[in-house]
Amino acid sequence: MNKFVFFGGKGGVGKTTVSCAYGLKCVREGLKTLVVSTDPAHSTSDVFDQQFGDEPKPVEGYDDLWAMELDPDEEVQRHMREIKRTMSDQVSPSIVNEIDRQIELAHRTPGAYEAALFDRFIDVMRDSEAYDRVVFDTSPTGGTLRLLALPDFLEGWIDRLVSKREKSIDLYEKAAIGDREARRKTATDPIIARLTERKEMFEFAGRTLREDAAFFLVLNPDELSIHETRRAVEDLSEYDLGVEGLVINKIAPEPDEGEEGTGATYLRERYRTERERIERIETEFAQPVVARIGQRVEEVKGDLLADVADELDIEVAPEVSV
Repeated sequence: MNKFVFFGGKGGVGKTTVSCAYGLKCVREGLKTLVVSTDPAHSTSDVFDQQFGDEPKPVEGYDDLWAMELDPDEEVQRHMREIKRTMSDQVSPSIVNEIDRQIELAHRTPGAYEAALFDRFIDVMRDSEAYDRVVFDTSPTGGTLRLLALPDFLEGWIDRLVSKREKSIDLYEKAAIGDREARRKTATDPIIARLTERKEMFEFAGRTLREDAAFFLVLNPDELSIHETRRAVEDLSEYDLGVEGLVINKIAPEPDEGEEGTGATYLRERYRTERERIERIETEFAQPVVARIGQRVEEVKGDLLADVADELDIEVAPEVSV
């Protein structure tokens, strides 16, 4: 199994439960594991009955298990502060206020959360030497796909910006100080250095996601979830990110024989409908179903989380380089 494991899916399907259960499964096999939530709902704290924040924190009651929750709102603010600081160091004071205004506007546009979260997302991957496995409880499918699509988009965009910046410096400095000095200015230009740094960061992310990451999708046996999962598989494949398997969660239990009444009738009909949908999932999707998890009456935590971990037929052992 790859070092980085992602569990995605539409909101409410149970990604957090599955992510935490898989993290526990990894720990049982002796792997130092970090569970990272990028979902604004942040249910990881609820699962473990413990508050988590922006930095990894040991999960109480479990050896070698850590968890952290990335707050999209905080990441947007952090991202904005960093951009302002960087730009303020590189432009004249007369246009700093205008830059601030433009940055504020940019961070209110669609996709701002994903762009800001992506930097922190990469930081986690880069700083993961202490862990054998990093499990990501991702945000709902649409946001996750935009997040994962950023490397391809931004690499080309940065290349164009660097090219334009180099031409601008070349023309300006040649006119002012001559060819030789112009080349030195280009080599030490802080904006080009910053853009190059960003490009390398995105290249690292794209390479890591394709070569050292595994993706699983969590879905419920309902039409909307099936449709969303099919679209997610197609979209991920466009970026050469294959889905390793599907986790069907919140399956209704079968009523006992002889049960009568409105509740039993409803449950029997629901059970029959869900079985038909599960058969469709197993036949229509190329990806294997790696778990069929029943609906629990109580919140999944403690012993129930351990039960879910047992139901996950997902490889744990790290990949061995040969």
